[in-house]
Amino acid sequence: MRDIVFTRMSGWIPTVVREDGELRLMLGAGADANHEPRTFTFPIGDAHLAVIREDLARHLLLWSAVLPLCDAAGTRGPLDERAAAALLDPILLAAPADVDAFFRGIPWDRGRLVAHGADTDLLRRGRVCAAMSAATETSDPKRAQEDHANRRRAERGVVLGPLDTAVLRYTGQYLHGSTVPKRTPGAVEPALLPEVMRVIATAERACAGMRIGRDPRRGKRGTDKRDWERMAAAVDTAMRRAHPELVDDAVRTVGFLMCSEATDRARNAPMDTEGDEAGSGGSARRTGLTFTDDKGAERKWLPEGPRTAAAEFWEFVGDRSAADNEVFTIEDEERGEGVQLHFYADSLARITTVRAGDGGSDPQYRVEYTLVDGIGGYRTLVSAFVRGGCSALDPHGPWMSDVDEFERARRRRGAG
Repeated sequence: MRDIVFTRMSGWIPTVVREDGELRLMLGAGADANHEPRTFTFPIGDAHLAVIREDLARHLLLWSAVLPLCDAAGTRGPLDERAAAALLDPILLAAPADVDAFFRGIPWDRGRLVAHGADTDLLRRGRVCAAMSAATETSDPKRAQEDHANRRRAERGVVLGPLDTAVLRYTGQYLHGSTVPKRTPGAVEPALLPEVMRVIATAERACAGMRIGRDPRRGKRGTDKRDWERMAAAVDTAMRRAHPELVDDAVRTVGFLMCSEATDRARNAPMDTEGDEAGSGGSARRTGLTFTDDKGAERKWLPEGPRTAAAEFWEFVGDRSAADNEVFTIEDEERGEGVQLHFYADSLARITTVRAGDGGSDPQYRVEYTLVDGIGGYRTLVSAFVRGGCSALDPHGPWMSDVDEFERARRRRGAG
């Protein structure tokens, strides 16, 4: 039988219950193996209950000190009730100076106290009792998140100025640097917003005309890492020249914003609109093509279809490409030629039929290799092939028919 003896407005602050005639403090913390909240209890005395009733600050301090014990219990272990009970007198019944000294020797949950109004400067100085003088029953999780973010920056030696803070708030990355940035002008103080917009305008001018293309090798929504790096570098250079007072965190967040927006535009655009494919990826071709991968999948493209051959091929790659599937082929059976893309080796082979098989003999092929520079290089070669076949690839060499020579070229590039 469990009866509630004392509880506060906030349902998460520990509650005092009576269980089988014994006073116990009950709190929820952590989760079990099924991700359901865990509940812990441990015994307290009447004197402890009296302080808990009257002193919100001491109640919250006790909570912050018990939480690490709950974390130590994990998903299924029991609470160390002896360790929990040992916290009661030093936190609830001792003088403030003694409480401060006690907290210097135990683990405690700073975020919990900050969320309930603790003075962060006093906490930093070890004056936990004084820090809780303005404590509130209601919790402000965002306050704790901001405190955590500021402390992590301080550990890296980063000190934000007003404009740095405003830029990070504008992109939504003030609390979490890994959050996908977005434009949130409402999060910026009105007096600083014009200055923030000048910073953003600098970045927009720096990457005007640049784009981040699709990279089907990385899946249907994959984009070109090199394009991202080029755009980020252009923004970084312009920002540091125009706004040298900004810290690295602020500069990076604006570059991240520009690149993320360009990536979204690329992912939401139809494959047919990808730069070098538009209007030239095979619409004038007279013969059909067959696309295959290293796993035996096959797709046909016909000249009368609504989409270009290049767009259809790259969609096939986006659907099928994987870590264990990095070889793709385009074959023109009627003309007896094709290309094979080796994504794992940054290379491409063009294959031309020298003599068709006759009277049971095997056909003879000429195979030539070239190194490829990123997804942009692959796009150029694929578009050239679907427009004009293997002969259209001549300007995009050098082409090597000797395998050993090609491997040496690969090693030289890898060493460089």
